[in-house]
Amino acid sequence: MQPNKARADLWMDLGLVAFLIALDVASRLLPHAPGVWPVAASALFAGRILRVPALALVVPVAAVMLSDVALAGDDWRVTLVVCAAVTVPALAGMLSRRWRGALPVIAAMLSCSLIFFVTTNFAVWAFNDLYPHTLQGLTQCYVAALPFLDRTVMGDLLWCAALFGSAWLVQQLPALVRRAN
Repeated sequence: MQPNKARADLWMDLGLVAFLIALDVASRLLPHAPGVWPVAASALFAGRILRVPALALVVPVAAVMLSDVALAGDDWRVTLVVCAAVTVPALAGMLSRRWRGALPVIAAMLSCSLIFFVTTNFAVWAFNDLYPHTLQGLTQCYVAALPFLDRTVMGDLLWCAALFGSAWLVQQLPALVRRAN
């Protein structure tokens, strides 16, 4: 690859990383439905799209850490689990790059949504005193979190559609403009 092309690609990736982090932070700070935020979808998107895939790991962690500065803090251990859980979609994006189409994106996002639900609610149970540290308490924690699961899954899928759809539209725009003329 030519040095100028590599440099331009890096700047394009860094610009997309900055945009995704800003989108994620704004969506967490602005009023939104509980559990509906684009962090997981943007991590998956970054993992699939960025020319420097390792940068995809920066997107969700930076977004969570920056927005947590303004939000009421969780136990640091819960925040650590949240940060780890939101990097999973970035890794899934990197691993699913070889498969084209919507199905691999949907499958990866659904899997990541469920992993997020299981791990973060386990952390809430393990590191807070909201529920007894018994099997019954863990069950209560997951049952109490169930109303957020459908919102998380639907939000992740909608944000995926918005991000991947927008990228497709940007890529197709020159051809659409040529056809219109």
